[in-house]
Amino acid sequence: GAWLEQLIAESTGKNGVAIIPIDKEPVLSPAFRGSVLSPAFRRPPTDELPPEGGTQNYSDDRVFVFLSLKGNGGFEMAMEAIAAAGHPVIGIELQDVESLGQEFFRWEFATAVVGSVMNLNPFNQPDVESAKIEARKITDEYEQTGLLPGESPFLTGDGMALYTSEQYALLLNGAADVSSIRGLLNAHLSQLSPGDYFALLAYIEMNETNERLLTSIRTRVLKRQGNATCLGFGPRFLHSTGQAYKGGANNGVFLQITADDPIDLPVPGQKYTFGVVKAAQARGDFQVLLDRGRRALRVHIEGDVTKGLRKLIELIN
Repeated sequence: GAWLEQLIAESTGKNGVAIIPIDKEPVLSPAFRGSVLSPAFRRPPTDELPPEGGTQNYSDDRVFVFLSLKGNGGFEMAMEAIAAAGHPVIGIELQDVESLGQEFFRWEFATAVVGSVMNLNPFNQPDVESAKIEARKITDEYEQTGLLPGESPFLTGDGMALYTSEQYALLLNGAADVSSIRGLLNAHLSQLSPGDYFALLAYIEMNETNERLLTSIRTRVLKRQGNATCLGFGPRFLHSTGQAYKGGANNGVFLQITADDPIDLPVPGQKYTFGVVKAAQARGDFQVLLDRGRRALRVHIEGDVTKGLRKLIELIN
């Protein structure tokens, strides 16, 4: 999934268009908004199917691909339920584990073809460099002054600080109940329209606990809004979905998460630390999103990250 995510996003996300790959999103029933398929991917009973014109869990802008190994059952019910709800479904069954190699070729070939159809070059990454340039500006300034460039949050509270552009802050302030972190988060998520996707950009440690908590956030957004959701850990995602976020269509709503570093280490031969490099990459990435007119909000967690993520889940609830 992660390999496909990079292949598809970095190859097709440019020139104002993109195919957004959705990896590791929890599988929901295609029936009523918020319902969940059981681990056995049971077929939803007739009384669970949405009435005509009813709200489904999944928006109608998706293609579902199920990749399975011959003899490993479990996907059939999910495929049937999602297809019955009207979504396009592709099932690929591998004869054996060694057949995985043919999938690398299949998807690389398909990506090259779709690049031609979309009238773009799938073999370049023109917008990856933009975040690097902004990050280098910040580390260069730190080398000269010993300080990161100053920045001011437009709202603080609940152990968090919120950042965005002045223009987007004004847009959010035009919504109801934005005098609190909760209100602004809800105003931000309310920017999601049909055809949009939601992306979590987490510049925190990539570990099981953080991924579980962040997955809880994306699941809540999926159940509430029905839009597709992405989760990437920075700076890792900059060379995959990061290209599509900046160079693709402007149909993403982004929530960047940064945090204080409990431990930091110096970079040999430089005045800055690894924490400064990470902060520079996060700020550079965020600035390019804002420069491209993206709907982006940054939440900086002060203190304990786990506690902060749990608070964020509570506020988004």
